[in-house]
Amino acid sequence: MKFSEQWLREWVNPELSTQELADQITMAGLEVDAIEAVAGDFSGVIVGEILAAEQHPDADKLRVCKVSDGKDEFQVVCGAPNARAGIKVPFAMVGAVLPGNFKIKKAKLRGVESFGMLCGPDELELGESTGGLMELSPEVQVGQNLRDALGLDDKLIELGLTPNRADCLSIRGIARDVAVLNGLEIKTPDCAPVAAVNDDQREITIEAEADCPRYCGRVIRNIDITRPSPVWLQEKLRRAGLRSIDAVVDVTNYILLELGQPLHGFDLAKLDGGIRVRLAEQGEKLTLLDGQELELRADSLVIADEKKALALAGIMGGKESAVGESTTDIFLESAFFAPEKLAGRARSYGLHTDSSHRFERGVDYELPLQAIERATRLITEIVGGEPGPVVERATSHLPEPQQISLREARIEKMLAMPVPAERVEAILTGLGLTVQSADGGWTTTTPSWRFDLAIEVDLLEELARIVGYNNLPVKPITGSLEITAVPEGRVGVGDVRRRMTALGYQEAITYSFVDPVWQKAMFPGVEAVSLINPISADLADMRLSHWPGLLKAVAHNLNRQQSRVRLFETGLCFIPGESGLQQEATLSAVVTGNRTPESWHGKGERVDFFDAKGDLESLLTLVAGRDYRFEAAEHTALHPGQSARILLNGEEVGHIGALHPSLSKQFDLEQAVYLFEIKLAAITERQVPVFHTPSRYPEVRRDLAVVVDRAVAAQSLLDMARKAAGEHLVNLNLFDIYEGEGIDPQRKSLAIGLTYRDSSRTLNEEEVNESVGHVIRALEEGFGATLRN
Repeated sequence: MKFSEQWLREWVNPELSTQELADQITMAGLEVDAIEAVAGDFSGVIVGEILAAEQHPDADKLRVCKVSDGKDEFQVVCGAPNARAGIKVPFAMVGAVLPGNFKIKKAKLRGVESFGMLCGPDELELGESTGGLMELSPEVQVGQNLRDALGLDDKLIELGLTPNRADCLSIRGIARDVAVLNGLEIKTPDCAPVAAVNDDQREITIEAEADCPRYCGRVIRNIDITRPSPVWLQEKLRRAGLRSIDAVVDVTNYILLELGQPLHGFDLAKLDGGIRVRLAEQGEKLTLLDGQELELRADSLVIADEKKALALAGIMGGKESAVGESTTDIFLESAFFAPEKLAGRARSYGLHTDSSHRFERGVDYELPLQAIERATRLITEIVGGEPGPVVERATSHLPEPQQISLREARIEKMLAMPVPAERVEAILTGLGLTVQSADGGWTTTTPSWRFDLAIEVDLLEELARIVGYNNLPVKPITGSLEITAVPEGRVGVGDVRRRMTALGYQEAITYSFVDPVWQKAMFPGVEAVSLINPISADLADMRLSHWPGLLKAVAHNLNRQQSRVRLFETGLCFIPGESGLQQEATLSAVVTGNRTPESWHGKGERVDFFDAKGDLESLLTLVAGRDYRFEAAEHTALHPGQSARILLNGEEVGHIGALHPSLSKQFDLEQAVYLFEIKLAAITERQVPVFHTPSRYPEVRRDLAVVVDRAVAAQSLLDMARKAAGEHLVNLNLFDIYEGEGIDPQRKSLAIGLTYRDSSRTLNEEEVNESVGHVIRALEEGFGATLRN
């Protein structure tokens, strides 16, 4: 936000220098980025009027002008193409000093004497070069010092506002804060209703009520658009970085800067019927004021008449209905558009305007009526006109003021100093809040222009910045240091990360929002939460898993000749459910490339499913004692034959597998990628070890090789063997799998080792054989297993 210091002082004029005022504003949270002069350092320049302009006798591009200073006439040779009789321009007389210490002297150009210089805006550092003279308003007085005529002894102050302070995107908003900081009153402009002189009006229908809770419109007939804007208006716009176009556009821009309310004027003759505030039709065309033709999407809000779209609401008007040189009647609009609905729409079309900048952050929802009255008064004063009545439409979707309680005791606790009750009430009232005393504090109601005030600490922040952060006491932080007991059964996330790093993985931190295309391809049946205002189109959905983000990182590395990639990430995923959005902490990992780094003795073997599974099992040793199982299961993102789900006490806590081939092709991943993901809660709690006296008696081992169908899962066979073996079994493991010569092609051989031991005696041969017999019979009955000879 860039504004003129003189303009601000018209509203509130504290006895502070420019730098002191800037420092005060900055300490109040409205950071001043720059202070610069409105014009360059020059003297001796007056308002001159060209009485005559003739061609130079010896130069095609020079003209000999007769210039008046109001008393005398001077001959000046000028090369500007717009030098002509009847215009008023800056005239640097002999003896004047221009920026850069350039002194004007009497000169002779191609044999013709010149007594002074006619100036362009760049020569006085009043703006960029226009390729000609700076033409002044006809109302300025000839002979008057240019600095006085244009009020050039002024400074421009530029603020770097945070998005929550949209109310300070106007002179009124800044003045309100300055007034409270200095205990002054502000001088408000005349926003009183302008009486209608005719009954002309247009019917207004709001069809998209949630997007546009309030809309005001007014017909003004018989304006004279040829009348220029007054000097004071043109100068205020110029200093804010806006150029003068015509009086109607200038007034709407002026109100934008003065009150913070965007307005727009339509040529009434170009409207067909009433005004409809509606959503666009998919593919509907609209040519904007800048000449750009848009193909609108169905979620875009437009201002339309009965036949066509007129403007992209809250962003930019349309060219077809724009006010032009032939306009005599206008329809003036002033509206409130819901910030959350408008956010991101301008950027989605590659646009960013002063209007969208304000509407996206939030405009005072009670302001449209005041702004249209203020604009009507200025327009009729400048270009005449006959206003009709204001037509206002409001819906039930208008925001409501917030009720916030403030406790007096909380002020001293949070600010480390007491603030007198009278000062608290004066500050909050000055900021626009309605304040009522309550037991031990106050009950306040927020004003319509402060969308950022919602809870008690917001009010404490307001008090702190108005009292002055530099006035708050400085005290050392004190507190008792207590050692918090860490449960032995708890595994820290740091331990998990260190184990993954030890396994050769590198930690990645990706965005919590991911590419919708990648995510929908991996999780086609789940509807993710979409961002209203995404950073970009490929970061538009909240992640359901870390996998899309990690795979993007893998693709990025592979495209840069890094063929061996091992990444992991911990953090929240956002899972929609029947009870609402669930935020679930998970650990995910991806691995691709060679099993080991390249070396002179390495074989360059590629990783496979069991490498990823082995890494996960190594991680699970941190929480030894918990009943983890891997069970073959399909997942939309994983290879049907190389995927499994991870179970803890029978509950699914994660998945592991190879990336589905179709996804590898879609994502341009030319080598196999293996992934796993597990809930952090499943690996950050462990069973506390319990001591058992080691047995003094020997153990007995029996090995069995059984032939079963190839479809039989080894884990299922081990589970049945453990159940049938009895209480003396202390260890069971699978140590061999064989398929090939001597075995039916539809079957496989599984070799298991059974270890028996008792803590109180030596087991005899009969007991062990009996247990082994139970195991064999159970496997025969359960899986049709036969002993391998």
